[in-house]
Amino acid sequence: MLSEIKTGFERGLVIPYLGPGVLTLATDGTPIPASPEELVVQLTKAATVPHKIRNNLTAAAQYIENFKHRKTISAVMSKAFEQTPEPSVLHKWLAEQPSLPLLVNAWYDDLPQKALVARKSWGIVQGVSQAEHFGYWVNYFRSDLSLVPNKEFLRDGSGAKAPAEAPEETLSWATLLYQPIGSVTPAANYIVSDSDYVEVLTEIDIQTPIPETVQTVRKGRNFLFLGCRFSTQLERNFARQIMKRSSDRHWAVIEGSLTKNETKFLREQNIERIDTPLAEFVLGLTGRPVSVSKADAAA
Repeated sequence: MLSEIKTGFERGLVIPYLGPGVLTLATDGTPIPASPEELVVQLTKAATVPHKIRNNLTAAAQYIENFKHRKTISAVMSKAFEQTPEPSVLHKWLAEQPSLPLLVNAWYDDLPQKALVARKSWGIVQGVSQAEHFGYWVNYFRSDLSLVPNKEFLRDGSGAKAPAEAPEETLSWATLLYQPIGSVTPAANYIVSDSDYVEVLTEIDIQTPIPETVQTVRKGRNFLFLGCRFSTQLERNFARQIMKRSSDRHWAVIEGSLTKNETKFLREQNIERIDTPLAEFVLGLTGRPVSVSKADAAA
């Protein structure tokens, strides 16, 4: 299996899909939230929320947005991720792959950006909140982190606004970093509150929020899920829609017991589970030793 995955990377057929758990591989620098549970603690330290939603990231973010301001959420999120560590062995190895058409990072950190700095011909597409960028689902950024102006809205047959196409210059990038829920870098874009997700999920079944370039690149390719869990409906929905119409074989490195929903999801999506510690898998994939964070090692 590992040999097949390595060969897939060599041929540009594997799309890495990184979740928050990947941050346990980055050991230097100030620790940053490596799970929704850790992130919601940061939010509720900054603002008081009702006890019943204190452990629910999206609900807590919505409460703060409603009773404080959207700017409060953005400020707390940016503070939580402002001092990110250096990219891990995995991030660096991925950035060195000769053929890497698409890298998905489904968390708010900027380690992939840091790792890709030395690479030629790459750029970023990030999901953005309708609360701050009404009418647009994504923003594009060049490798120097400058914003690529979005095209103007188009009109469909009914006269309603339809999503704008990708800016032309982005179509020539050899590597696309896709961050579906935003990132601290370069513009502090975050999809995090209940209302943020409602907007996206209302349209995601028909693929409207998924960039056209992502939809094109994923065809016939295999996804490799690293540092991801699928225990919540949000996690499953995003993964399902991002990998839609790709190949019929994928992998997920998940150690330990699975929930019933995770087991069902893996079976439905034909994702082969690799039950091994993430650090051990990364060692086998990259040939480079990995040091996990102290907190992770203690656990």
